[in-house]
Amino acid sequence: MKMSDIVAQYILHVLEESDGNAEIQRNELAGELGCVPSQINYVITSRFTPEQGYIVESRRGGGGYIRITRVKMDQGNAMMHIINSVGEKLDKATARAMLVNMQHQKILSPENARLISAAISDRAYQCVPPQIRDHLRAAVFKNMLLTQI
Repeated sequence: MKMSDIVAQYILHVLEESDGNAEIQRNELAGELGCVPSQINYVITSRFTPEQGYIVESRRGGGGYIRITRVKMDQGNAMMHIINSVGEKLDKATARAMLVNMQHQKILSPENARLISAAISDRAYQCVPPQIRDHLRAAVFKNMLLTQI
């Protein structure tokens, strides 16, 4: 398992145990997990974004912290927020992170997440020119999510 996955799982665990609110100290977490503090920043900026249903606040300095809050919305509003955040292109890593987040928030069942994942995989687009795969992935992803509302 990659270090970024370990950091993300740790943060998700803290969020689940604290009812969607986590306050962490970057240096402490890095020391505990055996990584560099910049790895913590990378995970937070790539996996805990507003598009994925999180609000991140940070305060620098000696008593600094990073506060992560999971946004609570009903299923329909959350799904529309996600669909609207996709845009014209969607890479496979972002799509995967969004699917994982939707499962954690119980917006999407594991079965439906697997179906969507298969439909937007690079394997499904082998015959599509690489330069338009992310455009097609975004369109298919949004349309499949619309069927879930």
